[in-house]
Amino acid sequence: MLPWTVLGLALSLRLARSGAERGPPASAPQGDLLFLLDSSASVSHYEFSRVREFLGRLAALLPLGPGALRASLVHVGSRPHTEFPFGQHSSGSAIQDAIRAAAQRMGDTNTGLALAYAKEQLFAKAAGARPGVPKVLVWVTDGGSSDPVGPPMQELKDLGVTVFVVSTGRGNLLELSAAASAPAEKHLHFVDVDDLHIITQALRGSILDAMWPHQLRASEVTSSGFRLAWPPLLTADSGYYLLELAPSAEPGTARRQQLPGNATGWAWAGLDPDTDYDVALVPESNVRLLRPQHLRVRTLPVSLGKRCLSCLVAST
Repeated sequence: MLPWTVLGLALSLRLARSGAERGPPASAPQGDLLFLLDSSASVSHYEFSRVREFLGRLAALLPLGPGALRASLVHVGSRPHTEFPFGQHSSGSAIQDAIRAAAQRMGDTNTGLALAYAKEQLFAKAAGARPGVPKVLVWVTDGGSSDPVGPPMQELKDLGVTVFVVSTGRGNLLELSAAASAPAEKHLHFVDVDDLHIITQALRGSILDAMWPHQLRASEVTSSGFRLAWPPLLTADSGYYLLELAPSAEPGTARRQQLPGNATGWAWAGLDPDTDYDVALVPESNVRLLRPQHLRVRTLPVSLGKRCLSCLVAST
């Protein structure tokens, strides 16, 4: 079992015992969670009410509130509409009430327009997004879109946003797999609208995994690269990071990258397929001594294509 999976399970058990109404525990993860809800005319009123109920139940299981996770809800329609932005509600119960009170907007299914809107109006630092905290998008769709989704979704992922896709319709497997973060088996769910409760616990655990990167970790693993993320150990004024990458079989051929102290991620590209790589993150602090973090990541074989359906990542 992967180290962060163990951490996520332990956190889930601890949060379940504490109860949602008691608020997030002192050690709750911090992050920004955006629900992107298909509110167009392609969704029946019954389907919309079931999805709305599902999101309310999911929110009830998450540590939402001050010093923990913030949530926002955006409708997909002819034009995007923000039901509530990050920071508007200060408690989990208020967020649940706001989700359950959301009304369907109707119109076309312009998901790409809503994603571009989310990037500029919600996830951007100028729009109030918190720097240095993980960001997660949960897109609930009936499987179709009136405009292209790929380019704006990739722009969000390039910003470090982790994307979960829940399709309640047929949809296109390849397109939705490309939209979701890798591995698709963890970030993409096909489920009937009446069976959404089946995935609630698994999705909750995956969201918490993405929101609490206590250690160096890898995602978006392909045959030629992967993305790294780590918690904010430094600030722009307190030091910098040295990032080292080398094939496990050839440690003498390391690649190095220096990053500012406010960095929390980096993407390596141009790597060899089906190869083990050792990664070291060295925080150089001028305030206190911080231990390096290490990771071993195996790139995918070329035969598996560009997306990671199963990948091996080991923390050391």
